[in-house]
Amino acid sequence: MRIGVLALQGDFEEHSSALQRLGVEVVEIRLPEDLHDIDGIVIPGGESTTIGKLARQYGLVEELKKLSNKIPFWGTCGGLVFMAADVGFDQPVLGIMDMKVERNAFGRQVESFEKELRIEGLEGPPFPGVFIRAPVVMSVGKNVKILCQVDDGRIVAVRQDNMLATSFHPELTSDDRLHRYFIAMVGETSCSTLAGSKIS
Repeated sequence: MRIGVLALQGDFEEHSSALQRLGVEVVEIRLPEDLHDIDGIVIPGGESTTIGKLARQYGLVEELKKLSNKIPFWGTCGGLVFMAADVGFDQPVLGIMDMKVERNAFGRQVESFEKELRIEGLEGPPFPGVFIRAPVVMSVGKNVKILCQVDDGRIVAVRQDNMLATSFHPELTSDDRLHRYFIAMVGETSCSTLAGSKIS
């Protein structure tokens, strides 16, 4: 299994380390040619506007859009914004997830916090959600499943088919359950692709 981590800006090194600890081969994505032969891709947290501008500058936007129909994607914090169809601002986005988001919904960086979260699909104790200038999902389309909401009802984790998005930063904790969840998504997609390619 080879998972790409978009390495233009933000905390891509933390995602890479988390995946490598779980035995995954990681490819850091900076140019379109880096996208060959990967089974999934993580778009890390960071400044979504900067990520979008750099992705467009390096010719990655259209290539990522094409791949989103074939392999699993996971966006965290700024990555969630980059994947959304509606961000409320004129900035480069992939627009691959049917959701409307609000950037910096919990305030400035000095107002960062950690909160225990119950996430559908994760067994065990609550997940330690680290929120740093985090966005929230304001609304979702009919094909988007809500996986987690905070106490006031705001949505912080969603899934749409082979795409996962979280408002918080799982890579900044020692809890690897969400990375395992995404690896399982990649494994399921790879198996389905292989099964579909068999000659009967």
